[in-house]
Amino acid sequence: MEQAAVVPPTRSESPSSVDFTDPMEDLTQITAQLPPIRHSSVRHRKNRGGKLRLKCLQTGSFAIVAFVALIVAMVSVFGGMVAYEPLQNISSGAKSGMINQWPLLVYGPWTVAALSILRTVLHRRRALHSWLIVLLFSSVAVMLCVAQADRTFTGVIGAALPAVASLACFHQLVRQIILTRPPRQASPRHRQ
Repeated sequence: MEQAAVVPPTRSESPSSVDFTDPMEDLTQITAQLPPIRHSSVRHRKNRGGKLRLKCLQTGSFAIVAFVALIVAMVSVFGGMVAYEPLQNISSGAKSGMINQWPLLVYGPWTVAALSILRTVLHRRRALHSWLIVLLFSSVAVMLCVAQADRTFTGVIGAALPAVASLACFHQLVRQIILTRPPRQASPRHRQ
């Protein structure tokens, strides 16, 4: 008797306590008890206006950087033109014609280091060594121009201004590029 109670009935036999109903009716009853489906709010959808706004901001940012680069180029060229003559006057006692081109020894390394800085900024890296070169040769240009200037306040300021203005404009250009291309977020080493 005890084993008969433990063993379930066979499929051919139908127990009297089991009620066979249609599975679709059960599904209908279950879904009727569920709360109604809410439609997703606008917050969960992608905002196409935000993408347009972001694209306009990026375009405006790139346009400003291009304009800043143009101004930096103009200031650097005009500063070099103003500072070139005093630097040439330093070597006026030499007889060789090639010695008049020696200011390129000051502005050549400055230009190469500036291009190196721009390259490293575009690759989102630091350029400490190149900044030191730019500062060193800017200081050399300022000292040599001031040495040839009149010993008046305006003469010294006028002689130092081209190299300092070029350096300041170049620094601002680098800052603009950094803002246009922010540094990458550090990725976690391990997934959590």
